Amino acid sequence: MLSQSDMVRCVEMSVPQTAQPLSKNLAAAFEKQAQACRKLGSPFTADICEALAAYGMPDLPLRKTLEAWPGDPTANGNSLPLRTCAALHELVLSGSDPALAAVYPPAPGRIDTEMLHSVVAKALIQHEPFIHRRLNSAPQTNEIRRAAAIYAALLHICARYEAPLILSEIGASAGLNLQLDQFRYRLGDLQCGLSASTVELNPSWHGPQLQPANVTVVERRGCDLAPFDLSKEQQRNRLLSYIWADQDDRLKRTHAALELAQQRPVEIDQSNAPNWLEQRLTQTPSGHGHVIFHTIAWQYLDREDQKRATAIIERAGARSTSDTPLFLIGMEADGESPGASLQLREWPAGGEVELARVDFHGRWLAWNVRQ
Repeated sequence: MLSQSDMVRCVEMSVPQTAQPLSKNLAAAFEKQAQACRKLGSPFTADICEALAAYGMPDLPLRKTLEAWPGDPTANGNSLPLRTCAALHELVLSGSDPALAAVYPPAPGRIDTEMLHSVVAKALIQHEPFIHRRLNSAPQTNEIRRAAAIYAALLHICARYEAPLILSEIGASAGLNLQLDQFRYRLGDLQCGLSASTVELNPSWHGPQLQPANVTVVERRGCDLAPFDLSKEQQRNRLLSYIWADQDDRLKRTHAALELAQQRPVEIDQSNAPNWLEQRLTQTPSGHGHVIFHTIAWQYLDREDQKRATAIIERAGARSTSDTPLFLIGMEADGESPGASLQLREWPAGGEVELARVDFHGRWLAWNVRQ
């Protein structure tokens, strides 16, 4: 068996010297993603992004597609670097590229940037059709820690409205965060959720303390353009590929959530958001609250779908009553810092409030609202 260094040397010798510099716009997107990865605790993914920004890509249809991609290539838009990194990670998870796997965690030590680029460039050449196809899939991170922000928002709602809830998630992917009432939490001084759960979320808490409340979910469903079928290993690998390879705690947490999901499957409909919401919001049973939520998903809707979905939600809000209230929770990038904004809109009471700022991966939560 070849050692890691032998594998890397073989790859370096066999990579054609055809890499071309990326356009200024695309290189900047990879550099920006590298900075974000370092801040979010993934130096390995940052190294890959920096290597591609510095040395470019082989002259392949893949590269041409990335260069010609319409819209914002950064994580604030279409996240092209994350799509590329996820495809590479999936090759490792599936065992399709041993040479690439040899430099991935838990490989010891940091790989020289030029050497890492050689290995990645070889993978881009060998697996170009697969990686090219994977560009069509927007990142579906299934970051379990984001559930802590949504659960905190539900506590805020249920402290004022004591009734069973119906949950509807836009961009639900595999639906792992729809299981949020099956997790246990420590939110500042408050311990809540399901105490016996194998999934524990303990974000660093800042700001006013939450009050205990009874969160009762009686029905849940989600939609996604490409929902995961968790019964298939390839689909599970694709889901895990969006988690950065050097973040073992995130991988373990997601594996635990996958086990819960297999015990308690949640229905995820293959649909765009506005078409699904139009059907989903036709009627709310008396004495129930309906909560729509999304986490780092709204940006992947095109502008027309955003407009249609917003109009449908607002029409449903106009039909709501004090006995059938409607709530919209969104955890999304808003161009401000730090982190993402956790926003709540509600009907018929009206009003919109920023509940908190939240780390994109849910590591910390800065709560704004006193109860």
